[in-house]
Parts: sequence; structure tokens; C-alpha cells
Amino acid sequence: MGGKRKDFASTTDVQGTEEGGEQKVKKKKKEKLAADGLLPSTIKNKEKRSAVHAKLKHQKRLEKRKRAKARDAAEQRALELGEEPPPRKIPRTIENTRELDETICKPDDEELYAANDADEFSSILKQDRTPKILITTCRFNSTRGPAFISDLLSVIPNAHYFKRGTYDLKKIVEYAENKEFTSVIVVHTNRREPDALLIIALPDGPTAHFKLSKLLLRKDIKNHGNPTSHKPELVLNNFTTRLGHRIGRLIQSLFPQDPNFRGRRVVTFHNQRDFVFFRHHRYIFETKESKQAASSGKKSKDNNDEKSEQKLIARLQECGPRFTLKLISLQHGTFDSKGGEYEWVHKPEMDTSRRRFFL
Repeated sequence: MGGKRKDFASTTDVQGTEEGGEQKVKKKKKEKLAADGLLPSTIKNKEKRSAVHAKLKHQKRLEKRKRAKARDAAEQRALELGEEPPPRKIPRTIENTRELDETICKPDDEELYAANDADEFSSILKQDRTPKILITTCRFNSTRGPAFISDLLSVIPNAHYFKRGTYDLKKIVEYAENKEFTSVIVVHTNRREPDALLIIALPDGPTAHFKLSKLLLRKDIKNHGNPTSHKPELVLNNFTTRLGHRIGRLIQSLFPQDPNFRGRRVVTFHNQRDFVFFRHHRYIFETKESKQAASSGKKSKDNNDEKSEQKLIARLQECGPRFTLKLISLQHGTFDSKGGEYEWVHKPEMDTSRRRFFL
């Protein structure tokens, strides 16, 4: 552990010195522009300020184009000489400068695979049980709530909708257990808009509470497709930590593990910066012919010199709905608002760093 801390500290020191050097260079450029009277923020006249800003922007664009041309020329020269081209610089993003997390899953983690065989979702993922989902609403329903639920019913196979009425959620969970449902999904609405999802795995939990945002129903998507009744393929992206792995298996347990590829349906849950983006598509493969003129000799009057090449192209059509999920809490067992124990809860003090992710 001590060695790892030293290595991590040394890498952070190097990154800090590099960032400090870049900041010094930028500061010197700003001071020079301010001395020459070319810094837009120092100009009070609005027209002059906008003109100087446009001029600086144009100069930056020209410099960027020159750097790209020089890089392409160096790569071409290296290829002609039979050498390796110079390595391209990797841009710094929030993803590749993510803070080190000890809970990131590794492919050779035997303990993780042993835990997968004994967790609450193993019977469904091993196809010993078929998923059967009960979908209901909160007590105070809205107009967009049923529309969203009808879209969910077309996405999740073997899903059934039951009206909430005045029943407590614990009674609904007991009823679902007796009827051999494997999961309960509760759509919560606020101000006539669905704003949260509660996913309860039966019979032993866990219970995941998600914040729902950026909802776009199928009818609101332009040129949307109508899904068939085939079992969809499921794609889960970037669930890398132990918590993310558990959430991924919870989502996976909602869908059958034997997709019907003839239907060409794909349901995607893409995690990026702890936001889970949901998309639902249909795909198709097409062969497209593209004609290319022959490069040898003169152009003839006839089109005999044109060669036709066939390319395989994949086309996507979004079926909807489209929404984003943000994990709020993960609770042990089924839903219990008073005496329940939580595996993980999101707190405001966790958001101090932009480069810290939990899924």
C-alpha cells in the first residue's frame, strides 16, 4: 500500500507541475496581450472588444490548423521512410484524469466471480428463473406517468402494470412475491412529470433509488420506430466499480438472458460520469454500392472504367423512450423507509471533486 501511495503521489506531482507550467504560459500570454491592448476584457468599447475577440479567435483557428498540417506531414514523412509515426497527444478529459478508486473491478478478480455466483441475481442471470416485472406508480399519478409506463412495457419483456390505488408499497411487494414476480419498478412523479425510479429486486432485494431526468417519450422522438415483441439485446457500458457492477447486474436481471437476434432490438444503459443514459434502438445491416472511377489511363467516353464496390452499412432507428438515471441510494433487502440498512447513499459532500466517480 505504501508503494502505491508513493507512485500515485509522484504521478500527481508530475501532473501538477505540468499544469502549473501550462498556467504560467497562459498567464504570460494574457499579460502580453494586455500590454499590447489586445485583451478583450481590458477594452471598454463593445464594438472594439467584439472585433478584437473575433480576431483572436481567428488567429487561434489558424494556429490549430497549422499544427494539424504539421502533424499530418510528419506522419506522412515517417510512413514514407518506413518509421513509426510520432505518437499523438491524448487530450486531457475528465474521464482519463479520473481519481484512483480501489473498488474498480479487474478481469482476474476471483473473489468477484465467486460473489456473482452467490448474489441475489444469480438465479435469473443463470436462466434458472425467468424475469417477471411488476410496474406501478406512486399514489399521486400524473398524465405523463402512464405514457412513460406504456413505453416501459414495450421495452421490458414480461412486464405487467398494476394500478397503485391506496396500497402501501410493502403490501405491493408482498403481493408481487406471492405472484412470483422477480422485480418491482415504481415510477414516481412530481408536478405531473416522472422524476424518480425505484427498482426492487425480489425476494431479497436490493432496492435501488434513481433520480430520473431528461425524459423524452416515444411519441416526442422524431422519426421514431415501433418496437416488436422480440426479446432485446442488452448493452451495459462503463459499470467499472464494485457498486457499478452491482447496479449493472440489477439492471441485467430485468431482461431475459436469451435475446432474439431476429428482432434486431438493442437496449443500452451507458454510464458516463455516474449518469446512466438509456437508449432503445432497432438496427439493420444494408449493402450499399459505391461507384469509383478507375485511376489508370485516360477517361473514356463510356463508363466502363467505373468500379462498383459494395459496403456493409449499419443503420439505427431510435424507438424510445429516452431518459437519464442518477443513483441516489442502494438499500439492503426490499423497500423499508424507516428501518432499512443502506449499502450506499449519495451525499452532497461527495460532489467536492469533478473527477470522482462511483459507478
